[in-house]
Amino acid sequence: MDADFAAYIERVRAHRGELRDSVAAVDEALASPIARGGAWRERVRAALAELSHDFRDHIDLTERPGGIYDGVRHGAPRLISAVDRLTGEHVRYAEDIDGYLAVLEHGGTIADLPAFREEVTTLMGQLVRHRQIGADLVYEAYEVDLGGSG
Repeated sequence: MDADFAAYIERVRAHRGELRDSVAAVDEALASPIARGGAWRERVRAALAELSHDFRDHIDLTERPGGIYDGVRHGAPRLISAVDRLTGEHVRYAEDIDGYLAVLEHGGTIADLPAFREEVTTLMGQLVRHRQIGADLVYEAYEVDLGGSG
């Protein structure tokens, strides 16, 4: 592995930790007492705002020219369908995160807070699986372990 790629992989590892922490912060906010109303909404909003930022960084880092997915497309064509799946998830998850965030930021009415919480909780589980599949892809393509915690 050349020095530039090694440095890039270290940035990916560090960012994976940030993304993991952002997902955990949303989970913690969602788990707080929903009866707190406005305080609950603000805590979830703040956590989703951070996640939105970190997820956009994740997309940029993985999809950039010369990034992990670009390398897979050129060096491991057998894995292109996995890359396509992950990049498709990027679009959907970014839209979902931003949609939930917009409801909270613009004072949208949430008629059923428990249902809203369940939807966002489901999304957090999907993001955890997305990270797992991404780590598996990187290992299969590059034989590089991104680590489970980072």
